[in-house]
Amino acid sequence: MSQVRRAVGPLRILLVVVFAALVAAQVLALPAVLPDLADPSLEQSFMRWAMLAVSVLGLLCVQVVIVCTWQLLTLVEHDRIFSASSRPWVDAIVAAIALGWAMLLGAFVCSYYFIVDEVSDDPVLPALLLVLLLVGAVVGLLMVVMRALLMQATTLRADLDAVI
Repeated sequence: MSQVRRAVGPLRILLVVVFAALVAAQVLALPAVLPDLADPSLEQSFMRWAMLAVSVLGLLCVQVVIVCTWQLLTLVEHDRIFSASSRPWVDAIVAAIALGWAMLLGAFVCSYYFIVDEVSDDPVLPALLLVLLLVGAVVGLLMVVMRALLMQATTLRADLDAVI
């Protein structure tokens, strides 16, 4: 258990740093981008607002994952990770990843339609979004598997506690 405690401390510090960086990105980037959103072209303006909304909500999804991970680390420290109290936090992580992936899919479709077909033939942004979609799908499916493993371990722990 001491190895777990030694790993939880630095992990919490890193979570705080990442969370603060995400908040700073949301707070500082929004005012910097707002003057560029006033485009006379309605189609371009819509696309910029949509991308800004997807970016801010995507960062919010990552922040939800960080908060839930923090709560799960608290359960690990108190040796209650294999209890029913961990399930809502894991479910929230899965839901945040699914929502973030769905928004990324929407951004991919919009970027392909508006940018590649209408504005430019440069496929860099859609290719980057496609890679992010694949990575997001892998992370989401991995979390679903980890959730199932946690539920199995919780059931086994409850059965073991009943036997003892």
